Order: sequence, then structure tokens, then C-alpha cells
Amino acid sequence: MISFGGGLPAPDLFPVQRFEEACHKVLHEQSATALQYGETEGYRPLRELIANGMARDGVPAKVDNVLITSGSQQALDLIGKLFINAGDRVLVEAPTYLGALQAFNVYGAKYLTVPSDDNGLRTDLLEEPLRSNPKFIYVLPNFQNPAGTTLSEERRHELILQADRYGVPILEDDPYGQLRYEGKHLPPLIALDRKSFSHDEGDSLGNVIYLSTFSKTLAPGLRVGWIVAPPEIISKLTQLKQGADLHTSTFNQFVAYEVARDGFLEQHVQLIRRVYRERRDVMLQALKEFFPPEVTWTHPQGGLFLWVTLPQGSDMQAIFKSALDQNVAFVPGHSFFAQSSHGIDNDGISNNGRPADRHMRLNFSNAAPEQIREGIARLAAAVKSHLSPATLPSALPIEVQQLRH
Repeated sequence: MISFGGGLPAPDLFPVQRFEEACHKVLHEQSATALQYGETEGYRPLRELIANGMARDGVPAKVDNVLITSGSQQALDLIGKLFINAGDRVLVEAPTYLGALQAFNVYGAKYLTVPSDDNGLRTDLLEEPLRSNPKFIYVLPNFQNPAGTTLSEERRHELILQADRYGVPILEDDPYGQLRYEGKHLPPLIALDRKSFSHDEGDSLGNVIYLSTFSKTLAPGLRVGWIVAPPEIISKLTQLKQGADLHTSTFNQFVAYEVARDGFLEQHVQLIRRVYRERRDVMLQALKEFFPPEVTWTHPQGGLFLWVTLPQGSDMQAIFKSALDQNVAFVPGHSFFAQSSHGIDNDGISNNGRPADRHMRLNFSNAAPEQIREGIARLAAAVKSHLSPATLPSALPIEVQQLRH
């Protein structure tokens, strides 16, 4: 089985030797502290390292702005617990990260959805949903999961302005921001918001709550993520975290700090970028070579995923079954669309009110290049076996459709 289904980093890139050295150092020099209970806010040197990294991106974060969490998934859960009462609305992209929907669903969230395109969230369609007073806007601006798209700089400014105009906070989820393979680095929303508006000194970070993690750059098994937010929000989230798990693993935090410090993280990210860029390019080339012309896909500038769109009328469940029969796996796209209570969708609606199921998310980080090429060939065979004249673009004359074959 060749799987493009999970969001797994490549295990061959885990810096095992660096982890071995860090574990030895922590146990040899700091075992009494590292194996003990710790502060709920997190290990202070690690929080300082994160705050310093944010400062390099134009965010005047201090230690009191940082809360260490058990992965960014816990961060999403804590945000949901703090902000969402049953029936509250949350504005999300269509599609959006499945794990966020799972976290927010627990607290009874309803969703306002706005579609995305190759330049990210359609900010020209934000005004009507914002009038419905959502609790916050959830967005992944960099190499979005699942679509792999990036919010353009122009749209970042527009999102910041509209959120401020309607008084709606932004939850910026940025697990992939360091994994850029082409194009220029774009400033995070939290930095643009701070630059655009003169916030009070006590509200040092403004209207954006920022989340990130070491899962994609060091190792997901660490379960170390973080929240950057104004101190009053960090204080409330800290109280919620105390009731959840007291604190993130002390030992893991010590090890993460020792691994990441002294510039190693930045150096290691360069290796990850080279390897993942190659795997992305292999997948894009294989899609171009093996897939029929009626199928389209995104061209991610970074991250771990791309998004494939089949013609209207495609039977994704049948394709998924055929793919498994061919020993290749992917994630069907329907899971990444929120059930909208009021929103805008440009993708066709099925009978149950969900967007038409004609998408698949493919992960390119975990498989080796030769596996990617073989897996895409198998997947193409499964797709072709279920395409019919009924799924071809109806706007094309029959003779043009025949030429495209």
C-alpha cells in the first residue's frame, strides 16, 4: 500500500542524533527538573526561544505572550473551549482543516463558510458572513491543509482590515509556515495586524491569536505546540490547560529546546525544504503525466499537501474503493468542508447540503519519490476507470472533448 492519506512528516528526516544528544544532556544535567512537574505556561527558555522567533517576524512577543501546548491540536481545543458556546458561529474556509472542525464541534460550533481559490480565502466574499457576528475567523494562511494554497499578501491585508472593522478576532493556524519551497516569504497575519493598527500597550499583539508547532519541523511525537496571544487571553487559556493536563510534558519541552537551540532548527528546516520540494515536484510531474486532462490540482508553494479536483458528477467513493484495490490511499475531500449554517460556496452542493464530493487531498511528504510516482500511476488508473462522458465539462463541444482525449 502506498499512502498519500496522512499528514505525516518523513521519518527519515527526523534529527535522531540531535535528539539522542539532547536527551543525554537533559538527563545528565537537568534530570531533577526535567522529570518533575512544571509550569502550566511551559518551560521558560523554550517560550523565550519562540518569542524571539516571533520577534524576527515583526511580532513583539514576550514570554507572557506564549503558552506551550500538547501539540497545536490541544491549542485548537483550548481556543474552542474558551470562545465557543453551543450555537456560536465560527467563520472558516471551504475547505478547511478537519482537526479544527473536530475540535470546535465538541463545543457546539456552527459554521459560516467562505470558499478559497489559488490565492487563499476569498476576502471579497467576507462581508456578508462577518455581519453574522462569528466568534472568530479560523484560517491557515500558509500552504493550507488540505488545499495547499497560500493567502496572498493583498488578501492578508484585506482580511486584517475586515476583521478589525467588524471586531472579529482571527485565529491564525501556521504549522507549515517554515516549509516554503518557492516564492517570497509572506508576513504572518499577527505581524500585519500589529503593523496596521496602533494597539494599546497592554494589548501588545492585537486582534490575532497565533498557533504553531514543532510537529512538522522536528517530530510530531514530541507533541509540543504553542499559542501566541495577548496576556489576558494566555492567562485564561492557562487556567483551561491546568484542568486538562496540568502542563505539556516537561521532559519533551526540555528536549525540544535543546534540539532547536543554537540555530539548529533553522539549519534542519533547510534540509526538510530540499527533500519535500523534490517530492512535491515528483508528484506534480506524475499528475501531469498520468492523470486525464479533465482533472485539475493545486500547485503548493510549500507545506505537505495538494488538492485534486475531479469533474462534476464524479463518484469519489467508487474511486476511493478502486484506489484501495490498486493499493493506493488518499483522503476524500468531503471531510474538509464544514456543514454551513450560513455561508457561501462556489463548488456545487450535494443533496445533503454538503459540497459536492469531487476532491481528494494528497500528501507528498511521507513517501519516497519512486513511491510517489508509482502511487500516482495507480491512482490515475482508478480515476480513469470511473470517468465517463457524463463527467466531462459540459461547456466543451463533443469534438473538443474527443480531441482532449
